[in-house]
Amino acid sequence: MYKFKGKQYPCCASLTMGIIGGKWKTVILYHLLDRTLRYNELRKEMPTVTERTLSLQLKHLEEDGIIRRKVYTSKPPLKVEYSLTDFGKTLIPLIQSIADWGVAVVENKENRSQVKTKTYQI
Repeated sequence: MYKFKGKQYPCCASLTMGIIGGKWKTVILYHLLDRTLRYNELRKEMPTVTERTLSLQLKHLEEDGIIRRKVYTSKPPLKVEYSLTDFGKTLIPLIQSIADWGVAVVENKENRSQVKTKTYQI
């Protein structure tokens, strides 16, 4: 049994998925890999996510210590930036591997399509 932030997980994989799993968390982390983004910049990167979902996922990632939310209130308008914490940066190899795998799937599928097309033409 693994315990993190008061929650218990049956295995290390379920703990990892409990933190970064779901449709949007990994996508958010991917966009924050090498840069700091404001809320609206994140929204532009993920146009199909709803504002409510994005806000909730950002909140969960912040609560888990994966991302940092920095609010600038010195002069209007209010400015909020998101970036990876040091703990969040430990996920960079994992997130990059997930992204690389996605690219490989697309490339492999294209190659398979070409092979099938050639096979059917014979």
